[in-house]
Amino acid sequence: MKTISFNELRRIKDRLPNGSMQIIATALDISLETVRNYFGGTDYEKGEIVGIHTEKGPDGGIVLLDDTTILELAMKILKENNLN
Repeated sequence: MKTISFNELRRIKDRLPNGSMQIIATALDISLETVRNYFGGTDYEKGEIVGIHTEKGPDGGIVLLDDTTILELAMKILKENNLN
């Protein structure tokens, strides 16, 4: 489990190079929409709910991530591209 601000989670997503969310989806054998939902998307018809819990507050509120696998892959991509 990890706690992160919603805005920080969105900043991570916004720094990812084009195509990164598809790379994460393919690596984890999940849909692209599920990865987007992890980063704050809300398309639950095409993607899964991914174990994030939000609470309103400063900096977009707090997000509790049940599973950090998607976040870890995103951070790895940022590091490999010197974008972290």
